[in-house]
Formats: sequence, C-alpha cells, structure tokens
Amino acid sequence: MSADTLIVKDTLAQHSGSGGSDWILHHIMDGDYLDFEPLGKVYLPHFEIFGLDLSITKHVVFLWVVALVLIVILSSVAKSYRKSLIPKGLTNFLEIIIVFVKDEIVKPSIGNGYEKFLPYLLTVFFFVLFSNFIGLVPFTATVTSNIAVTATLAGFTFFATQIGGIINHGFFGYFKGLIPSGMPIPLLPLIIVVEILGLFTKPFALCIRLFANMTAGHVVILSLIGLIFIMKSIYVVPVSVGFALFIYLLEILVSVIQAYIFTMLSSLFIGMAVHQEH
Repeated sequence: MSADTLIVKDTLAQHSGSGGSDWILHHIMDGDYLDFEPLGKVYLPHFEIFGLDLSITKHVVFLWVVALVLIVILSSVAKSYRKSLIPKGLTNFLEIIIVFVKDEIVKPSIGNGYEKFLPYLLTVFFFVLFSNFIGLVPFTATVTSNIAVTATLAGFTFFATQIGGIINHGFFGYFKGLIPSGMPIPLLPLIIVVEILGLFTKPFALCIRLFANMTAGHVVILSLIGLIFIMKSIYVVPVSVGFALFIYLLEILVSVIQAYIFTMLSSLFIGMAVHQEH
C-alpha cells in the first residue's frame, strides 16, 4: 500500500473521529475503489489511452451492474412473452409498470406520435429506477448521485426533444415556432435569447433535480448515523438509527418518485417541442 493511500486513510479517520463532514463525502463521491468497510477496499485498475484517463471507478462499476441487471431482467420478461401471452409473476408486475408509463406519463404528455419516443422514455425510467434502488443496497453506490450521469441522461432528453421538434416541423419551422406569434419586433432580440436559454435550462433542471435529490437522501442518512460517533453516547443510538431507518424507507419512495418525475418532465419537454401549437 502506498504512502499516499495511508495518508488518505489517516485523514479520513481523523475527520470521522472529529465529527467532520469529509467522511460523508467519502462514502457518496466517486472513487477508484469499491468500499466494503469494515472488511476493506478493493482498488480498481487505472489506465490511460493517448493521455485520456479511462480508469474504472466505483460509479462506472455500478453503471455496468445496473445495465447487466436491466438486460437480464428485461430479456427474461421478453422471452416469457414468446412462451405465453398471459404474463405471470415478474412479467406481470413489469407489464403493469410499462403500461403505467405508457398510458399515464408518455401518451398524455406527448400525444400523437408518442410511440416514437416510448422506447427511450421506458429505458430512462427503468435505468433511473434501478440505479436508485441498487444504490440503497449496502456496499453499493448510487450512480444517479453522480452529476456526470444525470447530465448525460438530461443530454439524451435534450437531443430527443430537438430531434423530435425538427422532424415534426422542419429545422427552420421548429425554431421559428419557439417565438410566440404576434411578438413586437423590438422585443424579438430579447425573446430569441430567452428562448435559446430556455432550451438549455430544461435539461439543466432535469440534471440538477435528480442529482440533488439522490445525493441529499444519502447525506441525511449518513449524518444521522454519524451523530452516534459525534456525540459519543450510547443513548443517541436508538434516535439516530430510528430516524436513519425512517429516511431510508423514505428514500425507497423517493427513488420511485424521481424516476417518475424525470420521465414525466422528459415526456413533457418532448411533447412541447413536437406539438408547438399546444
């Protein structure tokens, strides 16, 4: 083990012992290791290609885990439909969720032509949902608390929105439709700037909303557990653990709500671009 690693370990130990907040960020932020404390850590390989850092990190590993879980589960569900048209068990449960997303989120928000965007929006919903749930399992990481992940998801929604609008209205027709009809000519320069900024503030809001909500929940849970060591009293344990358990159960609900909100807002933004007359 290198000297730098020992220094980091000592620093984290000092902060956790003194009641600092660094140990909380240590558990939430990305890193080049998988944390199995108190059993230890598994350090991940570091490598570069043409000077570009392509090291595998904790969040990258759990991105792969989420992708693998989704592929296995959804593939098995698809195969079960080939065997029987009557869904059972997990297939029936996932069908309820898919129908809900289609009929209650995507179709009302986008309207005519929603079928083109349904595969993307279902993928987003299940990816966010499974990422949030897997992040609640001990020794894992919540990839949706990484702003790079949420920014990428928001970027996909941004491109889907612009492409949908351009396909339906044409390149010039789409951007012309962003400007309200009957707008006075002197106000046009200001309105154009506002509308262009609006195109980017929507995905920015998607990115920050998901990132902030998933990060905040974990910070609260770790802070409540940390009270035991900060106050150094056994009498704090029932209160800290009780509140932490309550927040943990609340995080399960938040995980579902955030997947719903991200998909709903994505559908709404796409619908606004596809049907500008609305």
